[in-house]
Amino acid sequence: MLNAVTDRLSRLGRFLWSAWAGLAGLCLLAALWQAGHETYGSFILPAPLETMQAALDLIRDGEAQELLALTSLRAALGFALAAVIGTLAGVIAGYSPAILRMARPVLTVVIGVPPIAWIVLAMIWFGASMMTVALTIVISATPVVFMGAVEGVITRDRGLDAMAEAFGAGPIRRFLHIASRQIATHLLPALVLALGSAFKVAVMAELLSNAGGVGGALARSRSMLDISGAMAWVLLAVAVLVIAEYGLLRPIQAELERGREAARPWGVKR
Repeated sequence: MLNAVTDRLSRLGRFLWSAWAGLAGLCLLAALWQAGHETYGSFILPAPLETMQAALDLIRDGEAQELLALTSLRAALGFALAAVIGTLAGVIAGYSPAILRMARPVLTVVIGVPPIAWIVLAMIWFGASMMTVALTIVISATPVVFMGAVEGVITRDRGLDAMAEAFGAGPIRRFLHIASRQIATHLLPALVLALGSAFKVAVMAELLSNAGGVGGALARSRSMLDISGAMAWVLLAVAVLVIAEYGLLRPIQAELERGREAARPWGVKR
């Protein structure tokens, strides 16, 4: 018990310590942003500190919390539906080559239609509502999750499955204890990509359909040529996405992939 707690705490410490590399990347991005500001001026690209101050003003005024919560709710709803539908369909198609062959042309058609076209169709069907945003996210993100689940199923180590079957493990137990962890290796990166797409599509759908949220705030900033305000809303939306990704999906990914630690060059095989 003590060893398990110690091992979990050490993995958490390594996960938190690895944030320094991410912070270094963000600092580099901020430096390039500042260079662009000094080259083109505030009207084209406000300074990072100016944008952060505008974002803090939005939070202080109380406007940002409500709009960010609305956009996050819509993005989370669309992402959850895409994750469930894409995972279930991908696992079924991965175990059934016939279904996979039929699904691939459909995926090509769905991916080939740009998200803005789905937004227009959803606006006609549902108007400026949450369903417009959620449907656009589901259609845009489901193929990514589907292919991640399929890739996890078809690349799994069938030898481990056969060994577990030889020791008397049933199909459900083999799937839960062996196949699911191998599928998660490919599925979780697809879910991370789908989460980012969910927030981007949500903001775009809100902006085009005038459905409120961060997209509606961006539309108002555009109409008033408020460049600092527009950049502040973008910064806040990205901050919420980073919190959602590194507060939810990345820890789950690290937990499920803990068995691969020994295979790393600096790992200790046990």
